[in-house]
Amino acid sequence: MSPRTSSGAGPGAPDRRVLIVGGGSAGISTAARLRRAGVRDITVIDPSDIHWYQPLWTLVGGGQASLRVTGRPEASVIPEGVRWIRKAAEAVDPGARTVTLSDGTEAGYDFLVMAPGIQLDWNGVPGLAEAVGHDGVSSNYAPEYAPRTWELIKGMRSGTAVFTHPATPLKCGGAPQKIAYLAADHWRRKGVLDRIRVVLVIPDPALFKVPVWNRELERVAGRYGIEVRLNTEMTAVDGDRRTVTLTDRAAGAEETLGYDMLHAVPPQSAPDWVKKSPLADPAGPYGFVEADRHTLRHPRHPEVFAIGDVANLPTSKTGAAVRKQAPVVVGNLLDVMRGAEPSRRYDGYTSCPLVTARDRMLLAEFDYDLKPAPSFPLIDTTRERRDMWLFKRYGLPPVYWRGMLTGRL
Repeated sequence: MSPRTSSGAGPGAPDRRVLIVGGGSAGISTAARLRRAGVRDITVIDPSDIHWYQPLWTLVGGGQASLRVTGRPEASVIPEGVRWIRKAAEAVDPGARTVTLSDGTEAGYDFLVMAPGIQLDWNGVPGLAEAVGHDGVSSNYAPEYAPRTWELIKGMRSGTAVFTHPATPLKCGGAPQKIAYLAADHWRRKGVLDRIRVVLVIPDPALFKVPVWNRELERVAGRYGIEVRLNTEMTAVDGDRRTVTLTDRAAGAEETLGYDMLHAVPPQSAPDWVKKSPLADPAGPYGFVEADRHTLRHPRHPEVFAIGDVANLPTSKTGAAVRKQAPVVVGNLLDVMRGAEPSRRYDGYTSCPLVTARDRMLLAEFDYDLKPAPSFPLIDTTRERRDMWLFKRYGLPPVYWRGMLTGRL
């Protein structure tokens, strides 16, 4: 393909084929920004019919939002002028600069943006795939199960409720414990919390890796009487017997615990085809795409960039991280298209809105160095606030749909 000057893409920016694998928040926001920059030849590969706003799934599971408001037709978010291939990617050959699709055809590219997201490994815990969706087991990490979480919470009056967090990287790292707080708050309001044993299973040595928010979450867990199991993970589920196996990695101990309700978060990794690809980080155990932590450019294949959950970056995988990564990827991609070196840098910013009650929330924002990076410097977001909860529930969704996905934010 011969170069064509694209006036909107900046002086000297050749018009090249840009292929984006993934039509989630990372892929669509990147496509929208590239279109706004004047790039004309953009293709998005994604088989999905529905585009989900996943941050609200916790509130769906907590009875504070309808699943219906979290999804829109995928066709409605594809930017004007962007081609959409409604097939799944199954392989990538960076030498030939092609992506193989589910029907065996290939899509070629000059530049590739990898944004296929993260994979839920339901079979990563023995018994979980068979139990989830029934046997008192649910998960807010899938739209078909999130409404069931609320049904289980509403129907519980006594017994043991277990909430788990996997030991792998995961999207929205605060979500596994947010639903525990929402459930406990509901049971407290209904006057039954003292009859329910709430167990929160955390694989790390602390509830949260940034000390200022960890201290506050410890206080929240203590307020509800939640039994926090640190350095522990779920390693098996027996749905028939309604038991879960918990393994304390620090003590080397294993316990079988009966449950009446289990909110299980599955282990997560890169999609299988990405794990097997030449783009996967050879030093990473989960198959995520190798990327420079600041430029988001692949170190071995300079025409490839990674964004969002699939990128092997040392920061939490959140939509807020994507919001900061997208301008960096697009700016650096435009630089490279013009023959220059990447000039934009990503500092690892991410954000975890930590819902602690049906009307309260902490907002944890930090960078690679775990230093607080507040978007609202005049507001103390290290304390539970109602205005932050209102912002999450009613402010962020329109910002997402109208701002982030359109490349305006």
